[in-house]
Amino acid sequence: QVQLVESGGGLVQAGGSLRLSCAASGRTFSRGAMGWFRQAPGKEREFVAAVRWSGGSTYYADSVKGRFTISRDNAKNMVYLQMNSLKPEDTAVYYCAARVGSEVVVLTNRYDYWGQGTQVTVSS
Repeated sequence: QVQLVESGGGLVQAGGSLRLSCAASGRTFSRGAMGWFRQAPGKEREFVAAVRWSGGSTYYADSVKGRFTISRDNAKNMVYLQMNSLKPEDTAVYYCAARVGSEVVVLTNRYDYWGQGTQVTVSS
């Protein structure tokens, strides 16, 4: 089993920044891809960003490209999401996810483990 715990969410004004962290414990897969997803009220969970196990390959949703940066530190079993230039439409619960496979994928059903989520609220 893998446990994922997100932190770093909160309330921020539009244009501000937040940095989300995800701590992985248990049977960690240092060669597995990691991702961030989000879910706004009344909407389906959507892909935000993902990083390959090596950290050398990343992928972003068009809505966050150029504003968000995903990174990972395998030695510390941590994944991060730096969010800049935040917009009210970024408001959602953000989830960290891990998969056994190393490929970067965007589908929620391709991820094997999920955190409980952290709330991000962007005020206008």
